[in-house]
Amino acid sequence: MTRIAYLVSEYAAPSHTFVRREIAALRRRGLTILPFTIRRDATAADEEVPAVLGIPRHRLVARAVWVMLGAPRRSARTWLLAQRHCAPGLRGRLWAQFHFLEALVLAAMLREAGAERLHSHFANSGATVGMLAAQFLAIPWSLTLHGISETDPPAGGLLAGKIERAEFVVCASWFMRAQGMRVVPPAQWDKFHIVRCGIDPPVKLAEPAHGRTRTRFVTVGRISAEKGYPGLLYALCEVIAVGIDAELVIVGDGPLRGELEQSIARSGLADRVVLRGALPECETLRTVAAADVFVLASLMEGLPVVLMEAMAQGVPVIAPHLAGIPELVSDGQNGLLFRPADWDMLANCMHRLAVDAGLRERLISEAKQRIKDAFTIDEAVEPLVDLFTKEAPSAG
Repeated sequence: MTRIAYLVSEYAAPSHTFVRREIAALRRRGLTILPFTIRRDATAADEEVPAVLGIPRHRLVARAVWVMLGAPRRSARTWLLAQRHCAPGLRGRLWAQFHFLEALVLAAMLREAGAERLHSHFANSGATVGMLAAQFLAIPWSLTLHGISETDPPAGGLLAGKIERAEFVVCASWFMRAQGMRVVPPAQWDKFHIVRCGIDPPVKLAEPAHGRTRTRFVTVGRISAEKGYPGLLYALCEVIAVGIDAELVIVGDGPLRGELEQSIARSGLADRVVLRGALPECETLRTVAAADVFVLASLMEGLPVVLMEAMAQGVPVIAPHLAGIPELVSDGQNGLLFRPADWDMLANCMHRLAVDAGLRERLISEAKQRIKDAFTIDEAVEPLVDLFTKEAPSAG
């Protein structure tokens, strides 16, 4: 059985839970999956994961030099690839040297583990390191695309080169498949495959509190510009203004938290909005499950796993008609969709679900069925199993 290395930038990151879930499902199918990570301090609760940056910097450089001395020609070819595959300018050239050294260390780790192929999640700098390491070892390398951050700068400028060198490219949505296809010639299009990010069969974690008079909306996401929090606050104000007793719980943290706190105060929502900060996965799911409605106000997305989790937990969802979201949420059938950045339409959706218990129940029933049919992890990984087990050519 082929030994498959999995690489992410930070294995234990809360936003990467779906990667660990995917690994577990592949292992249940009998595949040998060896997780690796770039950043140090990346230890999952159930597994120690080797980290490229898990050793002091001087030891990392020394190990990279040792690898170079043992294979100078392969090292030179890998270095040349690193110089071609980097962002323009002096900063990009400098980072190319770091990526090259990290790739040599990763290659040594992969060789020691007996890895025969490498798969990277996200087309970021970690994937650059993975691609270079696979080049050095002459093993097949593949890639999963998730969201717009991988097609926007800075990662987007290097995406075509990654796709060209990948044996295959997995896309979490048809939307991301299209985004990947638009940056490469049609001759590369047959590399793209749809593999959903699945979730575990749901276990009901909580119920909305009995006797609670306020309608509780909940949202989960990094507090950053692309998440649209000012628009969500506007919509909440509109809902309250027409007589709905409502509150909002925000799970997440980020660079704009201070600005968001000021906006909450200016809007007179201090007693209506609770900032929970970043929470562990299980606590996040409990918070979602205890709410009446899950709402997402994002200005850009891929296909958010948190939407799947909310639907599986029996919480009706509201989300923008954006990117891959309509592949999961059908408006009026298993959730409500609004035009991106149309905050009045968002407020209308929030009002509808606050006042119409029958609509909430109907959406919940259909949403649970949608998740069961297409987004549970053991079904979602089936195409990936096929891709990993077919005969693969050498990376050369």
